[in-house]
Amino acid sequence: MPVSSVLPRRALHAGLFAAILLALPSARAEVELDGRQASPESIARIARGETLRIAPAALARVRQSHEVLLAAARAGQKIYGLTVGVGLNKDRDMVDAHGQLSADIIAASRRFNVGLLHAHGGGVGADAPVADVRAAMATRLNAMLAGGSGVQEHIVDTYARFLNQGVTPVMPSAGSLGEADITLLSHVGLAMLGEGEVIYQERRQPAAAVLKATRIAAIMPFGKDALSILSSNAYAAGMAALALDDLARLNRATQLVFALSLQAFNGNVSPFLEDTLALRPFPQTQHTGAELRRLLDGASLWQHDAARPLHDPLSYRSGVYLLGELDRSYRQTLAQLNVQLNSSDDNPGVALDVTARSARWQERQGYVAGQGAVLPTANFEPLPWVLAFEETGLALAHNALASAQRIIKLNDPHLTGLPRFLGTPNSVHAFGAMEKPAVALAMDSKMLAQPVSLDYLPVAGNIEDVATNAPAVVQRVRRQIENAYLLLGIELIHAAQAAELRRAQDPSFTLSPPTRQLFDALRQRVAFLDQDRPLTGDFRTAAGVLRGLP
Repeated sequence: MPVSSVLPRRALHAGLFAAILLALPSARAEVELDGRQASPESIARIARGETLRIAPAALARVRQSHEVLLAAARAGQKIYGLTVGVGLNKDRDMVDAHGQLSADIIAASRRFNVGLLHAHGGGVGADAPVADVRAAMATRLNAMLAGGSGVQEHIVDTYARFLNQGVTPVMPSAGSLGEADITLLSHVGLAMLGEGEVIYQERRQPAAAVLKATRIAAIMPFGKDALSILSSNAYAAGMAALALDDLARLNRATQLVFALSLQAFNGNVSPFLEDTLALRPFPQTQHTGAELRRLLDGASLWQHDAARPLHDPLSYRSGVYLLGELDRSYRQTLAQLNVQLNSSDDNPGVALDVTARSARWQERQGYVAGQGAVLPTANFEPLPWVLAFEETGLALAHNALASAQRIIKLNDPHLTGLPRFLGTPNSVHAFGAMEKPAVALAMDSKMLAQPVSLDYLPVAGNIEDVATNAPAVVQRVRRQIENAYLLLGIELIHAAQAAELRRAQDPSFTLSPPTRQLFDALRQRVAFLDQDRPLTGDFRTAAGVLRGLP
């Protein structure tokens, strides 16, 4: 009888069906954006191709915000990007908007807006993937709906039509220092003007031809429209939303694989017992300990085994802390990013229904009586969530190193009491060489965890003298997440092999129900290694099983 037959197989994991259904057009749902409640999940859904609708209350805020902007311009206020230039040109009067906005002044404003989009279209590098561009557009649209941008209503309508009709601007992926992605997002504005190229019906086509075919009118930017389109961290924040949507599932997968691996190793549960963790009560560690106890409930691991050591290697013994910090950093980063997604990072920003807090000149400057205010800001600064992402990268790297170590430990017969490299009498080398790709992935994640938010130089006439490299920070975390799925897939295959070998030695060995479900999902697609075979495809398949978890 094959060793794999000692653990019964079940139906394909429900999460895999969910992943299949998500890809079907009939399963797509409409996402509502209202400027207040966007999440990484909703941004990811739009990025994957789902359609959206705009809440009526949000459109009302957009109209009100534009009215406040124009009222401030009529009052003669100096407004960055509207009545004066941007960057070092902030001392240059670009549009004289004092008094009534005549046809000449409106025409001048439109020329200025188009020129601004042209002057910032300088991204470099490979084109950004369609999903990343859609995420950036959905992120920027939702921020505009928060009411702080002052754009015309037809600007937000154009964002919605591009997204709902599958028109994706061709946008470079590099060229931002992370203090607003101005040289990248300008390409979105250019496509909306009917310039440059877009991806439509899976083909790269001239934007003008696609606008005509889809009956989307080219925008006529005025006032602060162009600045609102390009001066935002929406590219980095959109990618960040995709990363956190992925990370939410990865956290679940990491805990499940650890729980299965601990059982296969015949490890000790004492380090995450409730009373153990109460001795040093870090809240997140206690929460993770409770989750591990739940995941292991029903396993034979809780029963006496004279061969079980008192202490495990730290990659197992400290697992509750490693997993806890990954979950804590995810939750902290999610909280910070949710602020970014549901607020305005515009400069200037439009505040609705506010009045000056005092009669001091500087504090009342920018206010329009009875309507709101147009205020210079530094709200394009993404440091609060960028630093959180860098911490998440460190937590991912610690967990990657521990996963690689657990794989090595599972291969060691002196620690497991199982055959060397988890082999069988029919294998030659089994998993002996498979520690190398695991360690390579862990080393790459370690390298990617090194902070890069400090690596910048002053630009823009020495005015922009701090930066965050937000896109690079997020891209590195996304690569770590990809590595983590592959690495956990390798650990999952090792753990499943060890579990079967252990069951063959001890018929009373039983996996807990949640980890048994994961084991069964793997075995539907990856067989027990009885004889040596190339494992690259198996590792990729295992990573796919983990990605399909609910």
